[in-house]
Amino acid sequence: MYTLDRTLECKEDTVNRSELTGSRKDIAFLVSISAFSAGALILFNEGLYTLPFLPLIIGYLYSKGIKIGRLNLKLKSGIGIKNLVVAFTWGTFITGIAGKSADNIVPLIFVFSFFSSKVFINSVIYDFKDVKGDSLAGIRTLPVQLGEKKTIAFLLILHILTHIGMLLAIIMGIIAFEPIILLYSLFAGIICITCYSAATEAESRTRKLIREFLVDGESTMEISLRAFTNSLFLWNVLYSN
Repeated sequence: MYTLDRTLECKEDTVNRSELTGSRKDIAFLVSISAFSAGALILFNEGLYTLPFLPLIIGYLYSKGIKIGRLNLKLKSGIGIKNLVVAFTWGTFITGIAGKSADNIVPLIFVFSFFSSKVFINSVIYDFKDVKGDSLAGIRTLPVQLGEKKTIAFLLILHILTHIGMLLAIIMGIIAFEPIILLYSLFAGIICITCYSAATEAESRTRKLIREFLVDGESTMEISLRAFTNSLFLWNVLYSN
């Protein structure tokens, strides 16, 4: 969906992503549709027939919108709206897959809240480096409207409250105890928000890679660390026996 958004030639991308000028958008479009088709086929085989179309429909409304008379519905406009849309889409999509065989809706509420909050925060973090293009395009993102310091403070509070909520859910026995995942998520988020969110005028490649590692590489690191610690635990049990 993000690649599809780039192929639809949104005017803010002419400033935010000038490196895409002259790129083969037809190839990117083909790759996007192929990825969607493959994902939809996998979900169809699991009996999830409507879920694949949620990001596709919302993705189009996000990028291009629809115009009916004087009504122009585009989900990118409005302060924080595009972040809420992305967060809702990801949260619903992940919860829909996780809840396929769930008997209790309460854990799913926490799953939705956690992933929605995480995606909302991550999307705002990337808005920092797009302030110039978003301003010219009239897209009122949080960094554009609130400024850097207030946005960072807001994200930090939301991040901490989200993890406090997950801790309470663990204490009440609503969700499973996953200390590695939650601790890594907590500290990686705090580091990224406080140190690597706002882009500088001459941002180094190393700084960009660290931010992308903390945001896009978070789930991979969490699962890898979880698998590693579980392996150590099993090794110690077998060795002690």
